[in-house]
This record gives sequence, structure tokens and C-alpha cells, in this order.
Amino acid sequence: MSSEGKADAGGVDPEQLWLRPAGPRRGRRPSFTREAITAAAVALADAEGLEAVTMRRVAAEVGAGVMSLYSYAPDKETLLELMVDHVSGELTAPAPGGDWRADLKTVARLQRAHMLSHPWLPAALSTPRVPGPNTLAFMEHVLAVLRPSGLDGAAKLEVFAQTTAFVAGYVTHEIAQASVSRSPDRAAAVGRYLAAVAADGRHPELAEALSAPGRPLTPDAVFARFLNRLIDGLGTG
Repeated sequence: MSSEGKADAGGVDPEQLWLRPAGPRRGRRPSFTREAITAAAVALADAEGLEAVTMRRVAAEVGAGVMSLYSYAPDKETLLELMVDHVSGELTAPAPGGDWRADLKTVARLQRAHMLSHPWLPAALSTPRVPGPNTLAFMEHVLAVLRPSGLDGAAKLEVFAQTTAFVAGYVTHEIAQASVSRSPDRAAAVGRYLAAVAADGRHPELAEALSAPGRPLTPDAVFARFLNRLIDGLGTG
């Protein structure tokens, strides 16, 4: 198929993608590989966002014709699968220390740094993905981290998904907030607006919450508080 993308990942055949060798179906062997195509797409996304990643742009980056890419990545959705797994190869976590909650927090901090280095990744993860070899290796590590938790296999997989979704959502918010913080006038206007709302007498709960002692608002500090609430509250059922 030669479309630039699909609405969802339902058309990606995981067996074809991950279990069978990638290569041209016919004709002369090209001077590029699936890895080179994927790396070029990742570099484009890192520099310009996912919108910049088209089959035409990637083909230009590797010095190929668009049609020659389709044997390796028949559409943008397949290319996204390859990109997500490619960058997952950068995730290297320390060996589990035995305290599964502490180890899971280490995993989450690693994921956050990873997603901040690839700002397009949270959006790519918003669509269900079929884990490739690098993603599976990282998942295997997280499941080993969770072994002392007493959770059954299904629950461990849910915790992995829950933690990843939390980090992706936080990083999306963090990137958006960073953009707002570069506009001090807007930040000041938001502060004045909330102060006026808190003083109008119709929002007593909000007024009480806003009058509470302040806490550090750096991205690291806020992430740590959110993460503690999430992971410390996990049960063993």
C-alpha cells in the first residue's frame, strides 16, 4: 500500500513486520536498509515533529525514490511502529533492586527523560502499538521489576501500560506548559484570572486549594509528586 498513513494500527501485520526479514521484494538491492529508513524518520520527527514525517521526506533523506521505500515500510503507520521500537532501543534500565515500587519509579523517570528527548513519542504512543524487539526487551525488564509485587501476569502488564500512559500524558503536559512559561504575560493573566475566580465566592473548594501553602513547581518536583501518588497507591490485587 502506498498511502501516507492510516487512521489506526489495525492494518499493520505484526508477523510480517517483526518476524519476517525486511527487504525489497524484487529488483536490484537498494543502497539503504530498513534501519536507515527508520533512523531518518526518527531524526525528522525529533527536529520537526511527526507532521514532517512523510514517505516522500524520508525517501529524500535516504536518497531514494518513494516507491522503493514501500517494501520496507508500506505506509506511515508501519513506519511509526518501526520508529517507536527503534527509539525503545535507547532505554537501558538498571537491574531490579528488589524494592519494586522504587524500581518502577526509576523506570518511569527513565521513560520521562526518553520521551523528552523524542517529543513526538507521546503522540505516537497514543495509538495502540504492537511491541517490537526493543520494546519487548524493555517490557521484560519492567515485568522483572514487578515480580516481587505479588501481582499476577495480567495485572503486571496493566501496571506497565498504566505507568507508560501516565508518563506520556505528563510529558505532553510538560511540553505544553514549557511553551506557556515562555510567555510571561499569559502566565500572569492566568494567575489574575484564577485569583478573581477564587474570590468570587462561588468556588470555595478552589479558593481553599489555591490558598494552601505552595509546593515546588519545577517539572521534576511535580513529576515526583505525581509519580509517588501513582505508584505508592498501587495495590497487590
